[in-house]
Order: sequence, then structure tokens, then C-alpha cells
Amino acid sequence: MSAGGPRRVAITGMGAVSAFGEGAGTLWRNLRDGNGGIRPLRHEDAGRLRVRIAAQVPESFDPAAHFDERTLPLLDRNAQFALVAATEAIAQSGLDFAANGLGQRTAVVVGTGVGGETTQDEQSRRLYGENASRLHPLTIVRLMTNASASQISIAHGLRGPAFCVASACASSNHAIAQAAQLIRGGLAEVAIAGGTEACLSYGALRAWEAMRVLADDTCRPFSANRRGLVLGEGAGIFVLEAMEHARARGAGILAELAGAGMSADASDIVAPSAEGAAAAMAQALAEAGLAPQDVGYVNAHGTGTPANDATETRAIRLAFGPHADRLAVSSTKSMHGHALGASGALELVAVVSALREGVVPPTANLDRPDPACDLDYVPGTARALELHAALSNSFAFGGLNAVLALRRA
Repeated sequence: MSAGGPRRVAITGMGAVSAFGEGAGTLWRNLRDGNGGIRPLRHEDAGRLRVRIAAQVPESFDPAAHFDERTLPLLDRNAQFALVAATEAIAQSGLDFAANGLGQRTAVVVGTGVGGETTQDEQSRRLYGENASRLHPLTIVRLMTNASASQISIAHGLRGPAFCVASACASSNHAIAQAAQLIRGGLAEVAIAGGTEACLSYGALRAWEAMRVLADDTCRPFSANRRGLVLGEGAGIFVLEAMEHARARGAGILAELAGAGMSADASDIVAPSAEGAAAAMAQALAEAGLAPQDVGYVNAHGTGTPANDATETRAIRLAFGPHADRLAVSSTKSMHGHALGASGALELVAVVSALREGVVPPTANLDRPDPACDLDYVPGTARALELHAALSNSFAFGGLNAVLALRRA
């Protein structure tokens, strides 16, 4: 720990796999331009499902182009996404983990809501549907929740703390916040952090159908005619560094991860709490040393469900007071879908890029004002806006809230 207190944290690399394909730049350009990644569901069991749409990674994603014949059998789709995004982020950062023993001082913290769900579903189908006497010998290493963090550490020779965080839809933000704390406390110099999810299995889709929270047309956050969330998949991974380490090596600093706030509603397993979400936002502002008026943009959790969007609007008003009416707020889930544990990481790509370019991405499909959602949601078209700081909200079933505060580099 530095003499002046906890160390500042820089973001020096980011990578993504999303409904728009590979690359953080690809994701950002499509979000900035208001393009939709929600399309008809591609699934072998589509005829047995009521859900007809999803924000899926395109069929052009080819795992064999990234992994050799020895490695690929070890990887669930969940880990594949994480590894591809991590490789991009690390390349952008320009770090050499073999130099000066840096790999020993680099952590890996990845968030995921369900882990290797595709493997779980495939092997359960074999066991219960086909009465298979044996399962694939690599089933455990593919489906275990920590697989993505372990595979990143192996691929890049990273020997610092490595683990996964599972807190449903807040997993990415919790993971990034924990990684930042490792750096602030001096337990790591660098951290590879973010989230990944590949949850579009038959079993998971049927389970989400049963909850009756899925939209049947598209995702319309904050719109009066919103009909629910649209599931997605993908990964977002970031390179975090101690600020002094990044500056000493002349790194390009994308943004500063200035603070994080985390809270639990302790009230209901699914119904959101405005007070709990507001507490996490207030904590993020406090840790970052930001006043409400310093923030120009909030990337909302914005799922498109009636309960979430109205509650989040109230929470933003509680946290920001009168300044809430001067905030730009948008939900990029309207374009990249709700990738559960990976959502916060995909959204952080948007927040970092908005700070760098001075452009706020829009909320797509918002075509009918709702009196219960009365903030400026940047409907339809991106907006040029010089930003000093921004928040990224993630709220999860279980009443778990995680908010990241970023400052322009």
C-alpha cells in the first residue's frame, strides 16, 4: 500500500465477445450506433421453446480458430468466451507477464452466473435422456464455475490470486470490484477481471420461461410497453493495474476505476429494492471521492422488466437527488441483451468507451414514455457529452447490488 493510502487503479486493456461478434471495439461501435444484437434464437430445440429471441454470439465465432486440439476439449463455451476476451485485453495492455516476475503478482477474478451451463445441460441430457452409463471424462473441468479464471491463469502464466465470483447478474461488477481491492491493498500489481456467460442451454431457457420475465418482441428498457428481458451471452475482460505501475511503463490508460459500491437488499429474493441499489451507488461515489454532480452518465442495469426499471429510476433519484434530472442514463441491454453474469462487463466496455469518446450510447427501443421512469434515458440515438465520471449499475436476484465508478483518464 502506498504512503498516501490505497492505490489508484487504472484500466489498460479490454476485450469482449458479444452478440456483435469478437472485439471490444466491435461491441462499442454497435452500441454507440444504436444497433441491435437481438435476433431470432438459434437452438436445436427451438421448436420446443416459447422463447424466440436472444442476443447470441454470432455463428461466425469459431473456437477452433482460437484453441488447439489439446485445449479445446477442456473448454465449455463459457471459458472460451472468457479466454478470447482476456487475450484481446492483455494484448491491448502491452503487458509482458514473464518480465520481472509480473505473472507472480497478477490476479485473475472472473464473474459468472452459472458457469459451464452448456456442458451441464449436454451431459445431463446424456445421463437422464439417453441413459448413458458414462459421461465425458472432462465434464467436471468444463462445468466447474472457476474454470474461466483457472484457464486464463494457465494460458498466461498468472500465479497470483485466481478465483471466480458468482452473484447472478451482479457477478461481473463484483469480480471487478474484488480485483480492484486486491490491487488497492497491495496483494496484486495487475488483475485480469471481468465476466463471462454462456447460458443459452435448453434447460436454462425453459427455466427462464417458467419465471415469465422474458420479452417476446425485443428489449425495451424504461419504455411503457416493455415486456421483459432478453437473454444474451458473451464476455468482457479488463486489465486492471496499479496506477503507478501503469504510468511507470508508459501504458495507455483507458480510464480510472475510481471506486465501487456493494450492498444487499436483505428483503426479497427477486423483487428489487430502491434503497439497496441507492446504497451501492452512494458507496461507489464515496469511495471514488465523487460528488453526485461530478457524474454525467449512468449505465443502468435496465433489464426491461416492469419492476426493475421503475425501481432503478427511484434508486437513481435517491442516490443523486436533484442532480438525477441532469444525468444521462441508458441501458445497453436493449442492444446486447442480458448476459446475466457477463452483463456488467459488457456494459463496462460501453462506459469506458463513453468516457474516452465523449459519447453516451443510447437506450434502444424506447418508444413510449412511462411516468414511473422519468429520467433522461438517451432514447434511440447516441449523444455527444463531455464526461468526467460515470457509474455502471448491476443488480441481481438475491438482492445483490454492485456499482462501479469510473473517472476519465
